[in-house]
Formats: sequence, C-alpha cells, structure tokens
Amino acid sequence: MNKKLLKWEIFGAIFISIVGALFHFMFEWLGSWPPIGGIFPVNESVWEHLKLPYWPLIIYSLVEHKFITENSNNLIFAKTLAILIDLSVILITFYTFTAILGVELLIIDILSFIIGVFIGQYVSAKVMSLGEKPKWVSYISWIIFIALGLLFIIFTYLPPNLPIFLDSESGMYGII
Repeated sequence: MNKKLLKWEIFGAIFISIVGALFHFMFEWLGSWPPIGGIFPVNESVWEHLKLPYWPLIIYSLVEHKFITENSNNLIFAKTLAILIDLSVILITFYTFTAILGVELLIIDILSFIIGVFIGQYVSAKVMSLGEKPKWVSYISWIIFIALGLLFIIFTYLPPNLPIFLDSESGMYGII
C-alpha cells in the first residue's frame, strides 16, 4: 500500500472524527436554522447521526483530491466504500448493542463512529492503491454517493415513520 495515501487517510480519519463530533452540535449552535438541517443532525435519531461521517468525509475528500491525484486511483469508489463502511459500522454496532443491552450507551455510539471512520479510511487507502477500476465502477459510486447525500437532505425534512428516524428524546421525527 502507498504510504503517502495511508498517511492521508489516517489524517482524514482524525479530521472526519473531530469535524463529525463538532457537526453533532452545529444545528443547535447555529440557531436551529432549518436550511442547514440537511447537513447537520437535527435530532437524536439514528438516521441523523449517520450524517456525522458523511459530510465531513466529503469536505476532507475535496481537499485530499487536490494533493493525492497523482498517487491514487479510484477516488470516488474508495470514498463510497469508506462511507458505506462508516455507516454500516455505526448501524450494526448501535442495533446490536441496544438489542443485547436494552439501552443506548453513548460511549458505544462514539466508539462505533470513530472505529467506522478509521476502518473506512483504511479501506479507502487500500482501494486507491489498487489499479484503476473500470469507468462503470466510478459511475455507480457517484450515484450511490450522491443518492446518500440527497437522502440525508430529503429525510431530514420528510422522514418516514420508521424507528431509525425517531428522535429518542422527543419521540418525534425530522426537524422539531
């Protein structure tokens, strides 16, 4: 694996973890202004917490792209895999531990977020070190990545009546 890419991805994991943690509070800190709700979590639902790695990963990837283009392949595929891993680790850990323990534990939620980000960034470094993938892989990756962003925005304002969208504190859905 390319050591330069690995360093970038480790730094990215730190960046995404810190910025994601700050994003948790931004909606409230910025006056709960509805137009920013698609980016920042608007309540304590599981769904809203999935935004924590997504948007910081985009920010970091835009910066990273400028510096690693010559040393990497498959950037969008790598970042799509990274975010899918992040989200999967968060969801699997949350639902597994709450099913086993019967309660939510903040420390488990925080650790699953950080661990998911680090695993995702590691996989991203591995994928960018591989030979270039066919163009259709990039096209599908773009579709998945953009669809996730659109779903985060849409379901902030129009959340389905499903448990993943339920704010555990208020018992309501979406922007409260």
